[in-house]
Amino acid sequence: MKFSEQWLREWVSPALATQALADQITMAGLEVDAIEPVAAEFSDVVVAEVVAKQPHPDADKLNVCQVEDGSGERVQVVCGAPNVAEGQKVPFARVGGVLPGDFKIKKAKLRGVESRGMICAASELGLAEEASPGILVLPASAPVGEGVRGYLGLDDHTIEVDLTPNRGDCLSVKGMAREVGVLNRLPLDAPSIVPAVASHDTTFPVRIEDADGCPRYLGRVIQGIDPSAETPLWMVERLRRSGVRAIDPVVDVTNYVMLELGQPLHAFDLANLSEAVVVRQAREGERLVLLDGQTITLADGTLIIADERGPLAVAGVMGGEQSGVSAETRDIFLEAAHFSPLAVAGQARSYGLHTDASHRFERGVDPLLPREAAERATALLLEIVGGEPGPLVEVADAERLPGERQTLLRRARLDQALDKALPGDEVGEILERLGLTVETEEAGWRIEVPSWRFDLAIEEDLIEEVARIHGYNRLPVRRPQASLGLKPDQEARTPLAGLRNQMVARGYFEAVTYSFVAPELQSTLLPEAVSPALANPISSDLSVMRASLFPGLVRALQHNLNRQQNRVRLFETGLVFRGELDGLHQVPMLGALVCGAREPEGWSGGKDKVGFFDLKGDLESLLAMGGEPDAWRFEPAEHPALHPGQCARVLYRGEEAGWIGTLHPAVRAELGLKVDAVLFEVRLEALTRGQVPAFAPLSRYPEVRRDLAFQVDAERPVQALLDTVHAQAGEWLVDVRLFDVYQGKGVAEGHKSIALGLTWQHPSRTLNDEEINHLVDAIVEESRLHLGAELRA
Repeated sequence: MKFSEQWLREWVSPALATQALADQITMAGLEVDAIEPVAAEFSDVVVAEVVAKQPHPDADKLNVCQVEDGSGERVQVVCGAPNVAEGQKVPFARVGGVLPGDFKIKKAKLRGVESRGMICAASELGLAEEASPGILVLPASAPVGEGVRGYLGLDDHTIEVDLTPNRGDCLSVKGMAREVGVLNRLPLDAPSIVPAVASHDTTFPVRIEDADGCPRYLGRVIQGIDPSAETPLWMVERLRRSGVRAIDPVVDVTNYVMLELGQPLHAFDLANLSEAVVVRQAREGERLVLLDGQTITLADGTLIIADERGPLAVAGVMGGEQSGVSAETRDIFLEAAHFSPLAVAGQARSYGLHTDASHRFERGVDPLLPREAAERATALLLEIVGGEPGPLVEVADAERLPGERQTLLRRARLDQALDKALPGDEVGEILERLGLTVETEEAGWRIEVPSWRFDLAIEEDLIEEVARIHGYNRLPVRRPQASLGLKPDQEARTPLAGLRNQMVARGYFEAVTYSFVAPELQSTLLPEAVSPALANPISSDLSVMRASLFPGLVRALQHNLNRQQNRVRLFETGLVFRGELDGLHQVPMLGALVCGAREPEGWSGGKDKVGFFDLKGDLESLLAMGGEPDAWRFEPAEHPALHPGQCARVLYRGEEAGWIGTLHPAVRAELGLKVDAVLFEVRLEALTRGQVPAFAPLSRYPEVRRDLAFQVDAERPVQALLDTVHAQAGEWLVDVRLFDVYQGKGVAEGHKSIALGLTWQHPSRTLNDEEINHLVDAIVEESRLHLGAELRA
């Protein structure tokens, strides 16, 4: 919310300097983001009157003007503005004056004609962002000789407040003035609003078909307005200082009332309305050209304003171009309505829009405000563009309007929360100053909440109001006292921090991606995944909950590759979401992704690319941290996102715990990735399991090693052979090493040679050859019988 300090002080003016006022507002919970002067510095610019104008003798586009500046003599000025005319009151910079940008005014000759001063445009005084070809014309009542700075009230500041979403009642000068008045115990000096007396009986029918979305709608016909009228300078300035650009008088009045009172309004060209105004939901296939020229296709469930021919506006968001006010408009239909926040919330964003009206309606607008705003707008319109008002027509559904809300504030609960006992009279006064209806009871105060405070619903809300008005800095400051015990360390579990440290130690960077992903990306990687879609996403490419860590990691990979980071090593921990909302499962996972060179670039490093077994080794280092490496298995399987020949299901104690593999070439092509990437994800719950470390005494006796080379079917997993070895090698086997895999000469076609190094060691004696040979024979025989493995010579 951005507003002029002078405008606020017309409503309520505490004896505080600008900065002190801003500090007070901030301490009340409405954070002031910025304080800026409304205009740049300039000097010796006064109100002057153009008393004569003649064409320049040697320049077609210049005029020689005589101006009265209050000094008692006429001053000759050469002016190139096309709109300069005799009788105008204009801002005049005298010789010696300084304009914004340190531009000094000096005597000059333009095409041989002397010019002593400068008639200024709004942009030259810093009152407009864009330069215009014309000068700034002041009202005819402007006193000649008075300084322009004082006349326009430019010794003013704009105050920008960053409001939290629950304080929609402060999105107006009235709302901010109400807060400042409460803080300083001052009454409001609000403008007088007198209902307009109808000059005719003309009305336009209104019908509400969706009373849940719009329980109150008011409209008034104003006939015979003057479309050539101009918005008065004082209103243009107030709009500018609030960050709103002046457009035309009718639109400017609706914007002005919205800023002043907080009620968005809209004016339709009555000539472009057909039969009746209807508030309803959009029908399939309906389209609307908005005021900004954008054409949208209305979705089912969108609350709209329509007539018998079709849509006129998106309710509470933006009007349509066809029914908008134009230079030919003579009669208008002024709309003031109350739209339910739930009906408007998300509509603007779904069409890529964000307007001042939707910003207010989404947060809640006082349901009693439309009548007051309509009367205020009518009075301003009659003053500026003239016309004859008709009766104000209202259609409302009282049952669907927000009802009265009552809450009990208990004295004991208030004292406990504030850690301070406030006098009952002070509490009651604070609540009454806030506009609440207060009834004192033995236990505390029975509160009736006013219509404009949507955020006050429970006792804690009232406690917060008392605290902030009393002053947070006046509440006692005490350190909490509690008996804190040490958190037990579960030695049988691997902490998440330990897993993260291990990944970092192996050269990975931790990624933190959104829990929301693009539905197209997720369906590419996981075509059968089911996860909730967001009803109100922050953007269209973040509209579904992730069913895996893969989409976020792949998106992070794309981001890095697009920035010339060709060696990427990322890991992430977080929740994934599987199933619909009514049966949703949230599963903590750890995932990782690698691509590019195996080693960082360097004179001694190779140029090999990272592959499946590199990432598998990193994953196995995590699995070993739980002290149960034998509880994990890698099983060949197929995953839609992974290469069929380079993919494995990760099992923990026989149950699926995750996946590892190389990104599928078809998926890679669809995503536009030109490099291979290998990735995995594993359930954190399984990764953190383990066993309590225990000491095992070291044997003083020598090890015995035997190397065995088996010829097995090429499709046979090595794990099957390892399982057989462990089953037959006895309790003294201490190590099994796979040190060679070979296919080629000497090995039958369709087979491979697997060489294993087996090491035995007894804790209390030396093993003899007979014992070892017996174990080796058992391994060879069992491998031959069950795996078809033959021992190579």
